[in-house]
Amino acid sequence: MKKPLLVLILFAAASSVAAAPPAPPTVPPIHVDGMKETVKTLASDAFEGRAPGTAAELKVLAYIVKRFKQAGLKPGNHGKWLQDVPTVTLAAENRSPLTITGGRAPLSYTFGDDWVAASFRFAPHTEVKDSDLVFVGYGIVAPELGWNDYAGIDMHGKTAVILVNDPDYAQADESGPFKGRRMTYYGRWTYKFEEAARQGATAALIVHDTFPAAYGWNVIHSSWTGPQHYVATPGDNMDQTLANGWIQKPVAQTIFAAAGQDFAKLSEAAGQKGFKPVPLGLKASVSFDSTITRALSHNVIGIQPGKTRPREYVLYSAHWDHFGHCPAVNGDDICNGAVDNATGVAGLVALAEANHEAGPAPRSQLFIALTLEESGLLGSKYYAENPVYPLAKTVGGVNMDILLPGGRTRDYTQTGGDKSDLTALLRSTLTADGLVEAPEAHPERGSYYRSDHFSFAKLGVPVYSVDRGTDLVIGGKAVGEAQRQDYTSHRYHQPSDEYSPTWDWTGPLEDVALFYQLGRSLADSKAWPNWNPGDEFRAARDRSRPAK
Repeated sequence: MKKPLLVLILFAAASSVAAAPPAPPTVPPIHVDGMKETVKTLASDAFEGRAPGTAAELKVLAYIVKRFKQAGLKPGNHGKWLQDVPTVTLAAENRSPLTITGGRAPLSYTFGDDWVAASFRFAPHTEVKDSDLVFVGYGIVAPELGWNDYAGIDMHGKTAVILVNDPDYAQADESGPFKGRRMTYYGRWTYKFEEAARQGATAALIVHDTFPAAYGWNVIHSSWTGPQHYVATPGDNMDQTLANGWIQKPVAQTIFAAAGQDFAKLSEAAGQKGFKPVPLGLKASVSFDSTITRALSHNVIGIQPGKTRPREYVLYSAHWDHFGHCPAVNGDDICNGAVDNATGVAGLVALAEANHEAGPAPRSQLFIALTLEESGLLGSKYYAENPVYPLAKTVGGVNMDILLPGGRTRDYTQTGGDKSDLTALLRSTLTADGLVEAPEAHPERGSYYRSDHFSFAKLGVPVYSVDRGTDLVIGGKAVGEAQRQDYTSHRYHQPSDEYSPTWDWTGPLEDVALFYQLGRSLADSKAWPNWNPGDEFRAARDRSRPAK
């Protein structure tokens, strides 16, 4: 799951940006009617919510290829438009309740309302039986910080109960060991399941709490109750836990009470260095069957070849997938994904059109519509691990994940903070456009780790993430923040995320114009920006592009 906001990402390679970036390029006309048509089509019921691996995918691919051709792109995968992404889909059925035994009386919890879980293993039957529950705090092992929430315990056969986010997430600033209010990757649910598997746990359950999770239980429910998609692996993911999932905070409180523990006190203790795992003296059981479907999903790749340095690449991307059919609300069971992320694909096509109109840049420009983002950034992960064009030759780019309809703003924000040399390029472009840089409004949400750019960052490609701000030209900050919160609360990952002819497109048009300037500046330049010294991703990029 990613953040319910626009995310702009600049990927870059390895030296420094010039001290005085040149003036931003002139932006060709951005065709709003084409953007509207793209969103209206992809978000229509005929596309059934764009779930990967379904019959609807063929319609999605055909439409995106048509739009790429119309924009003047050439097939980007050695003469083909598509990159095969081998997928495995697990559709769970025959779910038992989650039962907890060992207290005064057995406890039983209902799937969907109280808990959710899925198996990451490609197996037809999953059964966790009488697995000892262990509270492992935030489930973090960070040797560089001297932090180990699994210290002194063998997790084999046991189920980890884990808090979401980082130990210092409630701080008002970023002064804590885990960057305080700014979430690190240790705070993300994906990391916590990865670490539980490394520790040998049988299962892992994260306690949902709306503020540190950054979204309500409705988002968990819609994301985890349908079929789950994965990229195929040689070992069928048998190195993962049997089951991973979430429990509601009130459920956790009753379980801890049954164990004679105070959930609030243990949670507070877990925020302190030196915390040790706490066996709860209770056992968890759950089982379900899974129908396994193996198929191919696809990334769509178009290219505008460079005219003088065609083997250096600037990347533009947006994910095309959404959840397909999801739990019905008022009789509607299609999660159309109009804002998330048909708008991003519309921006991708608009950028292809603008760059085609401007003519080839010195560097080649790639336009990739990615699959399986909603399933854990899997389409971008597959491309990053199996790149058509070497990541060491990928200079930078723009990723679009939710272009929220609404008015123009006076400000833009670096999601993730100042992480790379590209800060200078962004700031000079904003200044030239009469815009300002604002602090990230919600660094505790971990937005940096929740979109496709992160797949590239993990392999060392530097990332610069920019988000449209909330200081609306008409309405100011209060109205801007209210609009974003309204989308997050009422439409994000819900059937109500539908296209509307009443949308205000002035904000998305401002976004795409900025994307064009930032991406085209990279395509026109000779710069190879790098991460800041000490950044978590610098070492990987230095290995792929050693200093010369």
